[in-house]
Amino acid sequence: MLSFLLRRAFSSVIVIFCVISITFVLARITKGGPFDKEKEPPPHIKEALLTRYKLNGTVWDQYTAYVGSLLRFDLGLSTRYRDWRVSELLRQKMPNSFALGSLAFVIASCAGVFLGTLAAMKKDTWIDRSAMFGALLSISIPSFISGPFLIAVVALGLGWLPVGGWGTLQQMILPAICLAAPYIAYVARLMRNSLLDVLKSDFLRTARAKGLTETQAVARHAVKVAILPVVTFLGPLAAHLLTGSMIVESVFNISGAGMIFVNSIQNRDVFLLGGAVIVYCALLVLFNLFVDVLYTLLDKRIKLYA
Repeated sequence: MLSFLLRRAFSSVIVIFCVISITFVLARITKGGPFDKEKEPPPHIKEALLTRYKLNGTVWDQYTAYVGSLLRFDLGLSTRYRDWRVSELLRQKMPNSFALGSLAFVIASCAGVFLGTLAAMKKDTWIDRSAMFGALLSISIPSFISGPFLIAVVALGLGWLPVGGWGTLQQMILPAICLAAPYIAYVARLMRNSLLDVLKSDFLRTARAKGLTETQAVARHAVKVAILPVVTFLGPLAAHLLTGSMIVESVFNISGAGMIFVNSIQNRDVFLLGGAVIVYCALLVLFNLFVDVLYTLLDKRIKLYA
């Protein structure tokens, strides 16, 4: 296990470094720059800004300066949010996105697994058809439609939850449901299809023959095997949800990381974009590693090899 973790840690660092390098080079060779606007500053001011942010010289010079800063754990200054360091922006915005994404992940994974299991056990009944129709509906409706709909019905119409804002669990529920809704559907469909295959397995017939009821056989044996494809999907999903959603955060007036990450692309803020890539890529490799380890706990036939 230790050798496997060390090998994966080394390969993860290489992957993150390659992704950061590709992102930086593509951002700098693309036409336009962070200071190329409709009202472009005078040439001497623009040159001073480029020098301050170490964006003058060749792309190679800029790249080596950027990598040198990263090796000192310095993500650099944002070119859009003047006098703000990227690390400061991340510390300010990421906690809200992490909290929202965590709650949405729990809702998506738990509700999706439950609905998928229920639909598979009640195959071809009204429960199965209703669950799959609901899944298709939630996938088809985008967040900028479902968000205002939830606000109009649940918050304004019924008065059960606040319209927006941030700080309490009640204010987190609606945006978390809105963010999780399409992924509940993905998880439910994955779980249903996987469990239907497992229900035909020989080991489950043996469990039934030993006297277990259908519910007991599914809960004790089938779910642990059927959930493996779902776990594979949940790894990247966690990284996606934890890094924020511009649409959901805008609809519910949440000050999170989703908006600044999107703006970093629009504003050619190469350092903030680099910080966003580092956070997302690090979360992705971390959760993929966690998924690999979790496989061995769910299915004893799977082993980790260095």
